[in-house]
Amino acid sequence: MATALENADRAWVSQLRKGLVELLVLSALKREEVYGYQLLQKLAALNGLALTESTLYPVLGRLADDRLVAVRQVPSPAGPPRRYYRLTATGERRLAEMLAHWRQVNGSIEALAGVAPPAPAPQPTPPSTPNNPALKGDRP
Repeated sequence: MATALENADRAWVSQLRKGLVELLVLSALKREEVYGYQLLQKLAALNGLALTESTLYPVLGRLADDRLVAVRQVPSPAGPPRRYYRLTATGERRLAEMLAHWRQVNGSIEALAGVAPPAPAPQPTPPSTPNNPALKGDRP
């Protein structure tokens, strides 16, 4: 029988994974187009990344609605047609943004835990003033 601590650990891992589903799916689609079940298998083959169909398919639908993934339907050799998913250019940009944020957060957590040097804080964007040489050429 599981202890309260083991149950809490499982709940924490489950919540973490729920928060990362979109990042996992977009990352898995980065290199190739895959159909839904193939994507489930691809994630399950990696430690800690397995998802259920009831989690994956609604996320794929939302990503398609947001135009982050494109979908095409192909007849299957057996059973219903397969829906293939691939990243769109918008999806690739979104993935790059998410990965940059993930790296920043991960580095900060590692710094807090003492396993890595602190990451430098992001630099503020320079104000847009006519005297700012960084903006030279940006004005008509």
